[in-house]
Amino acid sequence: MTDKVVTYEELVSLLAAGSIRLFDVRSPEEVAKGKISTSAINIPVSELESALSLPVADFSLKYGVPKPEPSDSDVVFHCGVGVRSQRALDTATRLGYTRVRHFPGGYNEWKSKQSK
Repeated sequence: MTDKVVTYEELVSLLAAGSIRLFDVRSPEEVAKGKISTSAINIPVSELESALSLPVADFSLKYGVPKPEPSDSDVVFHCGVGVRSQRALDTATRLGYTRVRHFPGGYNEWKSKQSK
């Protein structure tokens, strides 16, 4: 479903406009080696279901940002190459988040294109 996919070019525009909530679903160890944006929120894919099931106050306390609403359209997941971000997208959709998207190129595509 292409409406659930964010391209590299779209991601660059969304980040520049500040109109995105980027969730990095890689492990903290991977994130420590590099990230797409300093504003990305790291929630490993293995924790995502429990994180999105937390009450609003608990989510904010644990992750330091407001919990996304199920109808939010500014939520984008990414990982290294798109496998875990697709799992995150599927998990969030199953939990009622109907407008979430993912960047299937992940950090690897981002890093490759940023270094050119």
